[in-house]
Amino acid sequence: QAHLVESGGGLVQPGGSLKLSCTARPTIFAIYYLGWYRQAPGKQRELVARVGTDGVTDYADAVKGRFTIFRDYSANSVDLQMTNLRPEDTAVYYCHAHTSFNDQYWGQGTQVTVSS
Repeated sequence: QAHLVESGGGLVQPGGSLKLSCTARPTIFAIYYLGWYRQAPGKQRELVARVGTDGVTDYADAVKGRFTIFRDYSANSVDLQMTNLRPEDTAVYYCHAHTSFNDQYWGQGTQVTVSS
C-alpha cells in the first residue's frame, strides 16, 4: 500500500494549467516537509516546491511565479497548481514527504507532458 497517493498530471499545451494532488496516508508520522519533485528524461530529480510544518514554502527558481503549492494540514495533503506551463516542465512529478525523524517517502510518480 502506497504511503503517498498522487493524482493529476497528463498532457497540456504550452501556456496551459494542471493541478497535482497528493495525500499522505496515516502510516507516515510526523511529516515535516510535504511537496513535489520532478525528474525529466536524462536529468536528476529536482525539488519543485515544498511546504514545511511552519508554513514556509520553497520553490525552484524555474517555477516561481507560475506554480503554487498548498498544504492542507488537516487532510494531510498537498496540491501543486501549475500555470503557464512550458515544454521544459515536462517530467515525472513525484510527491515527497520528509519526516521529523528524517525518513523520506516517495509517491509512484505522475507524468506531466507539455506539448503542442
